[in-house]
Amino acid sequence: MYRISRTTHTTKEEKVAQKISVLLSDFTLDLEKVGFYLAKAIPLLLFKRSLEVLESAKFQEDTVEQQRIGYDHDRFLY
Repeated sequence: MYRISRTTHTTKEEKVAQKISVLLSDFTLDLEKVGFYLAKAIPLLLFKRSLEVLESAKFQEDTVEQQRIGYDHDRFLY
């Protein structure tokens, strides 16, 4: 006999996103201070990469919202 394993594999990106969400779920955390220390403590390249992650998240949020309301184009139909 053989067994079929149906486990889901979590990618590195999903793991990082889950860790970030856990860290940001602390509502007593002052996000402005976090941003201040983040901008001071990390190199510019890493800061730019963090901005890229935030822009991607915003784009994905907009895409999900457009799919939810059924909006799928940016031009008028004549």
